[in-house]
Amino acid sequence: MSLIEAAVQKAKNLTEMGRNRAMTPQPVEPLPEPQPKEPSLAPTQRERMVEPDAAAVAARVAQARVLPIARVDSEAMERNGVLLHVTDNSAQRSYRILRTRLQQRMQAQNWHSVAITSCGVGDGKTLTSINLALALARDVNTWVYLVDLDLQRPQLASYLGLQFDKSLNDYLTGEARFEDILYSPGVERVAIIPCARPVQNASDVLGSPRTRELCRALAAEVPRPIVIFDMPPLLMGDDVLKFHPNVDSTLLVVSEGRTPRSSLEQAQEILQEMSLLGVVLNRSAETLMGSYYYY
Repeated sequence: MSLIEAAVQKAKNLTEMGRNRAMTPQPVEPLPEPQPKEPSLAPTQRERMVEPDAAAVAARVAQARVLPIARVDSEAMERNGVLLHVTDNSAQRSYRILRTRLQQRMQAQNWHSVAITSCGVGDGKTLTSINLALALARDVNTWVYLVDLDLQRPQLASYLGLQFDKSLNDYLTGEARFEDILYSPGVERVAIIPCARPVQNASDVLGSPRTRELCRALAAEVPRPIVIFDMPPLLMGDDVLKFHPNVDSTLLVVSEGRTPRSSLEQAQEILQEMSLLGVVLNRSAETLMGSYYYY
């Protein structure tokens, strides 16, 4: 059984376990033995203990690039399911779990970038990219750059209702500098690089020196961010394969009840050549179980 198939099966197993657990009385765990209280610290001692972390965060904030704040459309975000303007506790919880698992794996591998893709159109990769970026930015130590590299069908700006001047298109043609295409959506520690319109010969552009230059500029940012690339669907062309040498890892979004088994088998074969970070199971039939993330 492949990693992708295992993710889908595990979600179904967990759903069944959740039903059984709800019907079966759970043993009551004994209360822990009372522990002796630690001696309280004087204010100066407490300040001395927290000062290094606070100073480190302050230093990183001082180094962070000041970005122009782009106008966004809250109605568009609500309509498209962007969690910044949608109250969904189950989804919020799922993305927090996804964020933490992703952070742990990337830190262990010293990875700083991830390409998010899917088998086909409509599996939810763009929304996953956006909501994951927002979840990551809730960590005060994490900066996130979200880049629309679905050059055939860019949707990032549309999901956010983002209004901007220069875009990735202008950078790729040499008509804009790197700093001209970075925008803040009004969320701390998040930068957006939008793509305004489809690009011809997209896979050739993704393998071009200008794209490699973009990746080098992203890697040189201070503080070093996690870079999320919203990529085209894996099976819709060779775009992801062309770009793969420029990114540390890949995250695959699978839509329950929508992604065909044959597509999963094709994706498995292609992903063997990449550093697969994990699989996201989207649109779970059990709303209480939310989305799932597996290695």
